[in-house]
Amino acid sequence: MINWQDMGKLHVISKLEGILGKWFDVEMFYTDAHGKLWSDHASKTYSFKSHFMKVQMQSAYGHDFLAEDIEKMVEKMASTNEVVVYESFFKHVKGVAFPVKVDGEFAGAVFVYPFVLDTATSADVEMLKAQMIECGTTPADAAVACEKIKKMWPRELEYVKELTSLVAEEMVSFHDEITKREDQIQALSSEVGEKYRYHAMIGKSKKMQAIYSLLEKISNSESSVLINGENGTGKELVAKAIHFYSPRKDKMFLAVNCSAFNDNLLDSELFGHVKGSFTGAVKDKKGLFETANGGTLFLDEIGDTTLSMQVKLLRVLQEGTYLPVGATAPKKVDVRIVAATNKNLKEMMAKGEFREDLYYRINVINVALPPLRERHDDIPVLMDYFLKKRCDEAGKALKTFAKKCMEKMLDYPWPGNVRELENEVERLVVLAGDEKMIGPENLSPRIIDWGASAEPAFKGVNTEGTLRDALEQLEIMMIREGLKRCNFNKSKLAKELDISRASLIMKVEKYGLDKRAKAA
Repeated sequence: MINWQDMGKLHVISKLEGILGKWFDVEMFYTDAHGKLWSDHASKTYSFKSHFMKVQMQSAYGHDFLAEDIEKMVEKMASTNEVVVYESFFKHVKGVAFPVKVDGEFAGAVFVYPFVLDTATSADVEMLKAQMIECGTTPADAAVACEKIKKMWPRELEYVKELTSLVAEEMVSFHDEITKREDQIQALSSEVGEKYRYHAMIGKSKKMQAIYSLLEKISNSESSVLINGENGTGKELVAKAIHFYSPRKDKMFLAVNCSAFNDNLLDSELFGHVKGSFTGAVKDKKGLFETANGGTLFLDEIGDTTLSMQVKLLRVLQEGTYLPVGATAPKKVDVRIVAATNKNLKEMMAKGEFREDLYYRINVINVALPPLRERHDDIPVLMDYFLKKRCDEAGKALKTFAKKCMEKMLDYPWPGNVRELENEVERLVVLAGDEKMIGPENLSPRIIDWGASAEPAFKGVNTEGTLRDALEQLEIMMIREGLKRCNFNKSKLAKELDISRASLIMKVEKYGLDKRAKAA
């Protein structure tokens, strides 16, 4: 609904409030649908335009009288779309109220108060003065308040009604504009979010964008796919994306880790077995190929299969048939194979450890997943995604990473790739407890200690070349290690090296040592 706190800051509304005060000696205030007063009239430091309301609000029960009027009118405003002239707690003192409605729903009201009609007699004013004194106002204050209260002529009252309705309309217009902008921002955010992800994969780096593009191209294909990548790079996520964007998306997707079984167990797991085929085979069992018929089977770590298993897999790929363990008749199957490995299958082929014919069968389309250290731009995006995911799961308010924590995580090479990063973020959310800011002290020791110990001064310096080359290598090492040590604070490092900051910046640019420049 309406953000009432911002209403008083709007130029148009403050201008209208000034006009009402200057020309009609009245106050304008507004409340939400529950009758909560959002203007500053309850503040002791508020500068009143109406002397009557000032005296009222300074009296012992003035706030209560105003609250009573508001409560009565809010209830009435909810069921009308018209401006209303109402009777206040004080006899003959009136106000104007106009409902604020958003999409037909009552959101609050605008009030203009106090005044008396031009028809009010001297006797009416005396009655008002007596009521004020009875409610605790001093006779002198009551007399001045009644003397200064605005006497509203019919034409003036029409102006006031128009101005009050105009204020309400401005509030609704402002709310609609803000809502529209927020919707646009949300839509843009979603659009950007979709740009940086494909199915459940996330990344904005050029390498990941190239992979998304490749997956789009093969989405309608039935060809076999081989995914290469280190552990933790998300090979199964790619396999799922391939399946769920393919014509087989409504059929089964099954995954099996080939390295988790010995040859006999993997045979039974993939192809099934018949009753009595081996000890413990008390009934027929369907294999994963039969279960995934019509769908996709993901063979993870296919490089760990034996040569005899590779022959059986080749038969399925070539002929679409397989033989369950202990069976005498082959079965027909229609399954798309997506395989993955973290090994170099070409080297294995050269050593005779992987069949060349199977390699070319599964490697019709190749997807090479880069390690996280080669997609540095994706680390902040992934950190934010995992942070929101873990905070939502834990029912906690969204946390943020401290600058030093972020820098430490950006410097770390993440040998365990995305899986290691996700586990580290989960650990940070747990250790941070109720703290909103996640500091570097909660990081795992391996990340905190990474790059902390400086290398010996001359390690890596070529002492056989020219003196100029050796000095340049030493300069690069000193600046690189100094930047890490000083958290890339160039002013601090310049003082340590006893050179000017301008000279240091020139050297950093010359040797390409600024991590921010690299990230860009």
